Amino acid sequence: MPRRPRGATGKFIFHVLNRAVEGTILFETPEDYQRFLDILVAGMRLFPVRVFAYCLMPNHWHLVIAPCTDEALSKFMRWVTAKHAQSWRRLRGSEGRGAVYQGRYKAIAVQDDRRLVRLALYVERNAKRGGLAERAEAWPWTSASPLSGSPDRPGLTSWPIPRPADWLARLNAPEDPRLLNVIRKTVRANRHYGSLAWRRQTGLTLNWREGHRPPGRPRRKTGASIGRDDAPGQLALTL
Repeated sequence: MPRRPRGATGKFIFHVLNRAVEGTILFETPEDYQRFLDILVAGMRLFPVRVFAYCLMPNHWHLVIAPCTDEALSKFMRWVTAKHAQSWRRLRGSEGRGAVYQGRYKAIAVQDDRRLVRLALYVERNAKRGGLAERAEAWPWTSASPLSGSPDRPGLTSWPIPRPADWLARLNAPEDPRLLNVIRKTVRANRHYGSLAWRRQTGLTLNWREGHRPPGRPRRKTGASIGRDDAPGQLALTL
C-alpha cells in the first residue's frame, strides 16, 4: 500500500531520530561520527532545513530541526539516512547485507516554546545521561559542544526564542524525572510532543495521527494524554 501524502510539515519543528538495527554500532571512531556530520552538512546544502540541536550516540542519533517547506523533511531525512547507510556498508565491505537502521526515522512535532526548550535539553544531555561524558558540552558530537561552531559541523539556526543565558548550567543540572519520562514516552509511542487536543489537530494537519508509525497494524488508541505536561501553548516559530 502506498504511503499517504504528508501534510504541512513546513509549519512545525520536529524531534527526529533513528537507531541502528539491534546489535549494530553506527559510530565506533571519531571518523565515523564526523562522516555522519559531513553528510548532514551536505544535506543541508541540498534541502531547506534548519537545525536547532543534535546529538550523535554510538547506536543512534537525535536532531531538532525545522523544514522550510512541506517537502523538505522527508527529502532531507531520506537522503541523509540513505547516504549514511550506503557509506557505513561500503566502508565495512558489507554492501547488500541488510538494513543498517531499524526502520524509518521517527519525526515528532513539538507544540510550543516551553517544550522546545525541554526537548533541546533532552537531546543535548544524551551523552551525559548515557555516561559518555561528565558534562554535556564535553561530548564532541553534540550541538552543546564548543566544536559545534566549526566549519565541518552543521550550521545551527538561531532558536525562535532566546536561548536561556544559563543554558550550560541547565544542561548539567539534575534532570526532572517526570519531564524526562514524558519525552521518552513520545519517542516510544511515536507521539507528537504537546497537549492531547494539539496532537489531534496536528495529526490532521500533517495527515498522520502521530509521528511516523512503525510497520504493521496500528495499535488501538486509548485516547490517554501524556500527563501533567499535557498543557496548551504556542510555538514562536516564524516562517
